[in-house]
Amino acid sequence: MPPLFISLEGIDGSGKSTQTQALVEWLRAQGRDPLRTREPGGSDGAEEIRRLLVEGNPDRWSAETEILLFTAARRDHLERTIRPALAAGRDVVTDRFADSTRVYQGATRGELRGLVDRIHAEAIGVEPDLTLILDMDPELALSRGLARDSGEDRFEDFGLAFQQKLRAGFQALAEEAPGRCHLVDASAEPDSVARALAQIVASHLTQ
Repeated sequence: MPPLFISLEGIDGSGKSTQTQALVEWLRAQGRDPLRTREPGGSDGAEEIRRLLVEGNPDRWSAETEILLFTAARRDHLERTIRPALAAGRDVVTDRFADSTRVYQGATRGELRGLVDRIHAEAIGVEPDLTLILDMDPELALSRGLARDSGEDRFEDFGLAFQQKLRAGFQALAEEAPGRCHLVDASAEPDSVARALAQIVASHLTQ
């Protein structure tokens, strides 16, 4: 089986980091060699850009500027981390990829989806083999996200209405790309969610 490129998506506080790690551990238990990574970030240059994006005042950047910053970080991530790992035969499991930009900047901060798609096609040109979208009530997810007090709360600081728009955006994305995207109820216990995600990936591995 060739290496898989898997992304986990969802609103802030939906458990992506926890489930990314759980999925990596499950893949390792299957005898595979997964690489865990994240966006924005995942390479030295992209991690530097991450601080510009996730810290500070919510109004620090316009949506258009965010699109360009995220794409710059993603290109470096792709060149220096994702492609080398896949070429070496390793699965790549990333906490967020391009779908986050499609939803966060393309659908909720203005009607910019067309711009996001055009820039993605020219600068990135890659989609994951499989995208797992963690779906959760935005009020619960927001309370979880803010409780972390990580210092990377810029998008949580946009408030509940923004998170509600995000959830609708990810749900619409799952309908738009059903072959790649799978919507998973993330409100259950973490172990139950992890089993559901592993089952989806296992089905993909046997295709």
